[in-house]
Amino acid sequence: MAVPDFNAHGMTAKYAVLVDVGYLYAAAGEVLLGAKERKEYRVAADELIQSLQKHALERIPGELLRVYWYDAARDRVPTVDQRVIAQLPWVKVRLGNLNARGQQKGVDAQIRSDLEALARHHAVSDTVLIAGDEDMVPAVEAAQAYGVRIHLWGVEPPFGTNQAERLVWESDTVEILNADFLRPYFNRAPVPVPVTPAPSPAQVFAGRTVKPVPKVPAGGQVAKLGPGRPHVEEVGEHVAQKWILTRGRDNIRDLLPGPILPTVIDTELLIEAEKELGHSLRPYPEARVWLRDGFWARVYREFDLGVGVSSK
Repeated sequence: MAVPDFNAHGMTAKYAVLVDVGYLYAAAGEVLLGAKERKEYRVAADELIQSLQKHALERIPGELLRVYWYDAARDRVPTVDQRVIAQLPWVKVRLGNLNARGQQKGVDAQIRSDLEALARHHAVSDTVLIAGDEDMVPAVEAAQAYGVRIHLWGVEPPFGTNQAERLVWESDTVEILNADFLRPYFNRAPVPVPVTPAPSPAQVFAGRTVKPVPKVPAGGQVAKLGPGRPHVEEVGEHVAQKWILTRGRDNIRDLLPGPILPTVIDTELLIEAEKELGHSLRPYPEARVWLRDGFWARVYREFDLGVGVSSK
């Protein structure tokens, strides 16, 4: 366990963890699964980040300032996973652009800029850098000139090395994260669900019970009713359609097989739907179920998965 450390001003020293996600995922995917592309595997990123935080706590003096998570997305529109990660405490997501050929642009520049700025403003005394590119060397040297110690962490390679030799030389300490450390957080992507014919509307609604119409009480006042099911399901489908167009099919595919939505995404769905409806759905739990049903119906059609899974 790291012991408390103090900087020149008598304040508790702090450290940051800077993660080049492209390097971390690619290197881990290769050594663990023999994978060449990110779409071949799924990552439990939230659990991985917690494990990295714990690993740093045991090795680096001082307290954690934050984790910087450098990734890329098409047109810098965050994916479902990136939106979930951005909600984690002490984590800041930085996004570069992902071009049509799947290449990251602007990520290295963001890492170098943050590393130098943290050092220049004496925000940290130590920095954990998980990266492998030689382009990091000038920023490492600049940070060291301000008195910051650089702890380079890498991923165990299947053979040879996956980090630039100069980057290894210039770092103050070097550690390799072995395959056993990373294995719990990486799994092969699920095999696509076989295409099934979509049922007819009669089949879909056959198994759904119809709630009786409430009786009018003696006072003549009918209890306040929520929005109708068909309209709510239609709004759910419309939100799904809009997300497919604006966020891309690849991002929406990350939600499959469903029907459970990550809490962050489920909340976004509710907010979008309430905007379209012009009123709140929060007093009506059953309406939220209908909303999800409509959302998934559209997503399943998009990927030719048919209907048959309900969020209820």
